[in-house]
Amino acid sequence: MTNSGKLAILVGGGPAPGTNSVISAAAIRANLAGVEVVGLLDGFSHLRGNSIPQRKNLPIDAVSHIHFRGGSILRTSRDVPVNAEQEHACGTALRALGVNKLITIGGDETCRAALRVAAAAGDALRVVHVPKTIDNDLPLPQGIPALGYETARHVGVGIVRDLLVDAKTTGRWYFLVTMGRNAGHLALGIGKAAGASLTIIPEEFSGGPPTLERIADTLVGAIIKRLANGRRDGVALLAEGLAAHLSEDEAKSLRRGADDSPIRLGELVLGDVIKNKVTEKLAALGLNQPIVSKDIGYELRSADPIPFDMEYARDLGYCAAKYLLEGGTNAVVTMVAGKFQPMSFDELLRGPSGDVEMRAVSVDTEHYKIARRYMLRLRRDDFQNADLLARLANTAKLSTDAFRQRFSYLVADEAPPIRFVP
Repeated sequence: MTNSGKLAILVGGGPAPGTNSVISAAAIRANLAGVEVVGLLDGFSHLRGNSIPQRKNLPIDAVSHIHFRGGSILRTSRDVPVNAEQEHACGTALRALGVNKLITIGGDETCRAALRVAAAAGDALRVVHVPKTIDNDLPLPQGIPALGYETARHVGVGIVRDLLVDAKTTGRWYFLVTMGRNAGHLALGIGKAAGASLTIIPEEFSGGPPTLERIADTLVGAIIKRLANGRRDGVALLAEGLAAHLSEDEAKSLRRGADDSPIRLGELVLGDVIKNKVTEKLAALGLNQPIVSKDIGYELRSADPIPFDMEYARDLGYCAAKYLLEGGTNAVVTMVAGKFQPMSFDELLRGPSGDVEMRAVSVDTEHYKIARRYMLRLRRDDFQNADLLARLANTAKLSTDAFRQRFSYLVADEAPPIRFVP
């Protein structure tokens, strides 16, 4: 297989730890094969016919130690070609640069764009995609994390660890909204590993979409339970994607000010609204509990990668370059049991409209059920233990019947206990 022409690398979507490691490994592998490598700055932004493509050469000495650092030396952008004209413009721009091999690094939107540009360019361009997202919601093979997730979780655990100490020291609760627009992987991964008081994710609402009322009542119940045990502190994690699963009216109530433009999760004040609702509900019971809401996510996505993601990313980058050099195309790069396993674009982009079937947290697994057992929540057992129920009701300044009527709906769909039969 001849390897005339250049190999280009671009990064799209939000930052994720390990991106520079992919760039480094892919560039080194291609350079060693005698192929010139160029980095395209700002994703697809400058390829769509509106500006001159911006690029930088990537010889080995330019990339040899960038794998230690977060962010992206090529920067990143969410801009993608949105019509056939722009897709053809991307192909034309790449041909003008002498590029016939392209590695894209990004999430579902970048992958879709890569597929469309490859289709528009035909045989003139071979493309592979390296999947990254701290949300961990791409439909990769079972048990395979998305690049960047493990580092984001690691950094998030450190934040929660420190806030758990602060909460206990000051007698307050923290409500932390974590990134994850489609699924609760990041919130659950951080919360379970750090031992947060509880984590609320959209997947747990199997009986229907979540409501602000139920989310707030779940937190009120946890705070009452903690107070009944003589403590006034806690840290709760809320997956950002809860807002995406609310009704349209409730989602609109999370906006900063009046606006009829399309709803964007990053502009919603989920934590503040939930904090205010919980505070009001506690006040109605005669309880006063200091609560602080905080968003975490931007602190995680450009962090320096931990060794897991550095190594994982270097494997992905090497395999992406080698696959292209050997004539491969139209594939998503994955590693399964230490072996390279390409997925066709069709496997990732399912459905007639090219939608990605995002990977949700499976609440039927022991992985989730164990996490749930360690959470501080009202449970069915609490309503079956007369002494505990009386203590909870007394803490809430309610009769036992009133407490049961007020909060028992929260445990109606609680999963049965885990049982291991020898």
